[in-house]
Amino acid sequence: MHIMSDAAAQDASLYLTAVAYAERRGRIAESSPFPLTTDADGHDKARLLSSCICACILGVSGRERADTYETGISLMAMNSRDDGDAIHAVSLKRGPKALPTVDRPTPRLNEWIDPPTFREALVLHLSRFSESYYQLHRAIIQPGEKFDRTTLRSWIEGDRTPGSAASLALLTRIEHRYGLPNGYFKAKLPNRTRAPSGLEAKGLSKAEQRRVAWHLPDDFNFRSLPEQKKILDWVQNVVISGATEYRRFQAQALKLRYAVRFPSVTGKKVRGGLSGEQICDLDDQADHVGVVDAPPHLVSELAELVRFKTATLTDIGFQRSGVWNEETTAQKIEHFGLMFGALAASPKGAVQGCGVPLRNLTFAMLVFPRVWDWYVQWRERRRGFFTRWECDMLRNAMALVRTDTGWIRQHPELTSRLVPIEGLISAAEIEAASADWQAACDILHAHAGARVKEVDRVARVHRDPFEPILSILEADSPVAEYLKIADEILKLRPDARRYPRAAAEMARSYLIIRLGLHLGLRQKNLRQLMVCPRGQLPRSERQLELLKRGEIRWSEREQGWEVLVPAVAFKNAHSSFFAGKPFRLILPDLGDLYNHISAYIDRHRTALLNGADDPGTFFVKTVKTTSRDASYNQTTFYEAWRLVIQRYGIFNPYTGRGAIKGLLPHGPHNVRDILATHILKHTGSYEQASYAIQDTPEMVAKHYGRFLPQDKAAMAAKILNRVWEAA
Repeated sequence: MHIMSDAAAQDASLYLTAVAYAERRGRIAESSPFPLTTDADGHDKARLLSSCICACILGVSGRERADTYETGISLMAMNSRDDGDAIHAVSLKRGPKALPTVDRPTPRLNEWIDPPTFREALVLHLSRFSESYYQLHRAIIQPGEKFDRTTLRSWIEGDRTPGSAASLALLTRIEHRYGLPNGYFKAKLPNRTRAPSGLEAKGLSKAEQRRVAWHLPDDFNFRSLPEQKKILDWVQNVVISGATEYRRFQAQALKLRYAVRFPSVTGKKVRGGLSGEQICDLDDQADHVGVVDAPPHLVSELAELVRFKTATLTDIGFQRSGVWNEETTAQKIEHFGLMFGALAASPKGAVQGCGVPLRNLTFAMLVFPRVWDWYVQWRERRRGFFTRWECDMLRNAMALVRTDTGWIRQHPELTSRLVPIEGLISAAEIEAASADWQAACDILHAHAGARVKEVDRVARVHRDPFEPILSILEADSPVAEYLKIADEILKLRPDARRYPRAAAEMARSYLIIRLGLHLGLRQKNLRQLMVCPRGQLPRSERQLELLKRGEIRWSEREQGWEVLVPAVAFKNAHSSFFAGKPFRLILPDLGDLYNHISAYIDRHRTALLNGADDPGTFFVKTVKTTSRDASYNQTTFYEAWRLVIQRYGIFNPYTGRGAIKGLLPHGPHNVRDILATHILKHTGSYEQASYAIQDTPEMVAKHYGRFLPQDKAAMAAKILNRVWEAA
């Protein structure tokens, strides 16, 4: 009896295992070009047969199996052994040689029905050229590249899709090999909203790289360093910051922080505050530059001012003129925080503040003209010129000391907290103010009024609100031009079944643009818009008045989606436009809008909430592990709109994405300018333009309508030309 060697036994075992696996897969020996036999000296043959069966399991073509067979024969011939009597050479039939690899193979079919998915398209074109993924891998992978052919197999089987920069580069090679247009396969990927992984922007932090990745071309890693730098500069200057003079100033100003915070008044989280002695030692370039929590006495003063201006009824013995709403209150707190922050910042740092210790800050300081002169001149030095902002702050000073109704005028006890401050307040001025508080208020009121006239005469406009959207305003149809952004969003929306959250975010982005164009609401009214799903009882007008919010709901009478906003919810609630009546509009079912709204309410909005508490608003944030609050505020809604414009609005010459050339990042308020300008261009009527943005013709003429002179001339010429046409 002949006993097999250990190597032969291992190879025979490998062979039998491969055969058993092939039988389970239903692909047995008929796919092999040689008989399945073995003998005592057949361990090399067993190795050959097992490798060929494994090739059958992996699904290679017949020519490749023959190629494997041929390689196995060579192996067996080289490993034939001499037993001392004769050479036991193996004599097996040679198979055909592997076909040579060509760059542009000839297709078997020249006409086909283009499938919608990436996997189906890849399988189709492999079949058209009679290639397996093994042959394709051998043809497109260059020497030295590490790209496993099993990745190609996973694409064909639908287990994975290309997502890295290297994979997308291979798609380009496949397109070139099969004579397909550039971007053919990428356009069929199920999630085109995700930036490719593996893009390396040198010199940027990981967070910055994630921020700019979407705006980089897929072949960014393969471009020269000068070209990479050029692309990054364009992305950071145009897309991220916005290449306007004001944006560049703002980017630099944000590096030098100088505010005093009032967390107990605003409700924001309290961070470790700094004492008055420490404030002058701050490094103004650090993260906490001049940004400190207000001392308790200053917080109590501001809280009293806010209560005075927001309470339903004033306290007995006090008078006021006007009431602050929630937005105005937040704005006033921010402005006072900036002023006190400038006064407290170190004069030795980059902010070049006044260096007033925190313990000496008090609202009583604001009764002295020299304090206001220092502040408005400090802002002029910082910016380079005066703006309307300084005029508004001086008017705030006048309101605080106005006769009978000024809050500071009605609180003379504030003088007890005054201390002399070199260069701003002398001991003699404090003594005079304490002796006659009313006279001190009169002096400031007259001084601030005179300064308003002087500053207003030389004030310049630093932030042109029309600059980011100038390319749209100059179009013949501004609304149609802006609507291209919504079309771009639809073009890139992902497969909702595989990527529900990404699809939900795209649906939200689309409806933000669509509803903004249809309604013309201010940011506050749009982000606070409540939702009533179809089939549920909508809120009454009385309930919406108490909430001071509008609602989108299904109208059974009109058989359409209706938006109802009470007049009290608007900033200009007492305007003649409303006359005490609510804003009501039935949305038109254009561009399949109703189906988009229904899909968003029924599916996408739930995916965005992710189990978090529902704030009841139509637009909700994407709830994540680190943030469970789904409601938008003024800042987050502005950033959401700005992100939509950055990704889908601004045309990127390096990626080909984006809808509009020359567009710059902007917020939701610019839509009102677009609507007013569109109507003015086509009608010339300020009154009709005011209807689109819920305002008066006077306000449209003053603020919103960008009615260019050439449009006026063209409109007049159109009327006059009718005479010549009739002649």
